Amino acid sequence: MQNEFKNTLQNWLGIPPATVEEIGSFFQKKQLKKEGFFLKTEQFADSMGFLQSGIIREYFIDHKGREVTKWIATPGYFVVDIASFLFQQPSRWNLQALTDCELLVITKDNYQRIGQVVPKWLELEKRFIAKCFAVLEDRVAAHLSLSSEERYTLFFSQNPELFNQVPLQYLASMLGMTAETFSRIRKKQQRLIS
Repeated sequence: MQNEFKNTLQNWLGIPPATVEEIGSFFQKKQLKKEGFFLKTEQFADSMGFLQSGIIREYFIDHKGREVTKWIATPGYFVVDIASFLFQQPSRWNLQALTDCELLVITKDNYQRIGQVVPKWLELEKRFIAKCFAVLEDRVAAHLSLSSEERYTLFFSQNPELFNQVPLQYLASMLGMTAETFSRIRKKQQRLIS
């Protein structure tokens, strides 16, 4: 089991090392080539992945046929359409590799079996879902309370490497702005740094 996975479960979710080893035994390594899909819209999510290396974009096609980026996953994040995975509904998202990726993947069957092996699984699962919800709340709060420029600045301060690794129109979409607005803010920020 990889260190990034252990660190995330221990630090992010507060899971003890021995329990991390038990949970890790349910995951398998998977390679995903650049432009490959971990999940497509309308499929049923039968697995959840933990991104070890690479970048995965989560997006959907809106009613006007535009691609809207929901999230850019980097190493240390889980990738899944959680509603599809837990509630057996068709996926709303496409999860596509922007680079070659390595993941640790758990099938839905193995996910359900963890509870039989790890006594405190229900408590840990609740903590995992609560953490996911907290991240979502932070993103919603930023979208509602920050200007486009403030969202750009905050995201750049947290993820500067992505600005050289991900097509900028995907970042603009994820930040809820047009490519033109994103480009204008980027040029302004670069002038301030120079």
